[in-house]
Parts: sequence; structure tokens; C-alpha cells
Amino acid sequence: MYLVAAARVRKAQERLLAARPYASKMDSLLGHLAARVDRGAHPLLAQREVQRALVLVINSDRGLCGSFNSSLFRRAAAHVGALGDRPYDMICIGRKGRDHFRKRDFPVVEDYTGVFQQLAFSNASAIAEDVMRRYLSGDVDRVDVIYNEFKNLIQQEIVVEQLLPIAAEEPEGDPNFVDFIYEPEPTQLLDQLVPRHLHFQMWRILLESNAAEQGARMAAMDNATKNAGDLIGELNQDLNKARQTAVTLELMDIVGGAEALES
Repeated sequence: MYLVAAARVRKAQERLLAARPYASKMDSLLGHLAARVDRGAHPLLAQREVQRALVLVINSDRGLCGSFNSSLFRRAAAHVGALGDRPYDMICIGRKGRDHFRKRDFPVVEDYTGVFQQLAFSNASAIAEDVMRRYLSGDVDRVDVIYNEFKNLIQQEIVVEQLLPIAAEEPEGDPNFVDFIYEPEPTQLLDQLVPRHLHFQMWRILLESNAAEQGARMAAMDNATKNAGDLIGELNQDLNKARQTAVTLELMDIVGGAEALES
């Protein structure tokens, strides 16, 4: 199991590292662009009073990955608890989260299972379209996503990120900011860039969670292998002790019998 998990985490890591630069540049570009236009220039940029929130919880379909899911569930419960009396909906991406939160009567309005079995960009696009539809229709006024971010093979970090409305990045705080000349006008670019940005950010988030899950599973399988080896060693010691005891008793019987015959 450890070797299988190690092979999967390498593949997941390669896919994630290939997607991160594009996602980071797209996020930076859109943030700079949004800072130059009026927030009402696009409905996915407009800030409005939060009457109802939507929380996306990215978890796994399978277990055997240590505290990957349990830590995430505690963080998600704390996040929705911080909303107070404000109503919210929840979307679970992963079977473990769906079962966990529905069992505890959380308002899970949608779930996506089997996404990580055949992880593809089309899965991310479908989820992003669902989220945008709920936001544009006015069903929710803010969308937060909670997921495990991949740090390295043995470390993951739980991240709470605002997905909608898209936050504008103030260029004054970035020393490397270049004031680009956009063609066509920024307001026209937003119609094309905003949906593409959300699709790819959701793709990156799924890749982050998948790589983190495989890393957690590899670590869990490594610990399980070591624990199994320790247990086998202890059982072998017990077996050797039992054999030695049996041999000692047999020798004592032989010696005792010989002494009885001599007397």
C-alpha cells in the first residue's frame, strides 16, 4: 500500500506543480485588473451584504489517510460556527465529507462524489459553474472554500479562502506591479477572464487537495507498515520465548527422569 500511495502522490504532485504558476499569474492579473475598474463592472466582483453564505468543503472519497479528513471537518465546523446566526449552505466535494456532515444535520445542498477517481478539468468546470450560478442568482452572497493545501510529502495546511466575490488586489502594495495597457478595455476583458479564472482556481484547489490526500495516505501507510513490522517483531519475540520455555521444560523432565532412574 505504501508503494502504491508513493506512486500516486508523485503523479499528483507533478500535476499540481504544473498548474500552480498559471493559476498564480491568473489570480494576480485578475486582482490587478479588478482594482482598476469599478466593483460593479462585473457581478462576480461586486460586494454586497452577506445574507447567506455558501461553504465548499473539499475532502476525500476514501479513508486510510490519517487525520486528513477529521482535521478538515473540525476546521469547517469552526468556520460555519463563526457565521453565528447567519444562514448558510454547504457543498461537499468528497464522499467522506458528505456522509459526515449529513449525519450531523448540516445543510448540505449538493455533493460531488467520485471526483478524485477520474480527476479532470471538466469536474472543476462543472463545480465552478454550479457555484457561479448560485451566486449570480442571488441564492448566496459569499462563497468560501475550505481545503487541504499541499506543502510537501508529509505536511498539509488547511486553507479557508474566499472564492466569491473575487477580491481586488491593490497594486500599490505590490512593488513588482506593472501598470499594463489592456486591449480591449478592462471591463470587456473581465467577461472572459472572470469565468476562466474561477474554473482554473477550482481546478488548482482540487489538485491541491488531491496531492495533499495522497501525501497523507502515503504517510499513514508508512506508519502502518512500521507499526506492523514492530508488531511482527514483538510476536516473534513472544514465540521465541514460548519455544524456549517449552524446550526448558522438556529438558527438566528428561533430567528429572534420569535422576529418578539412577536413584
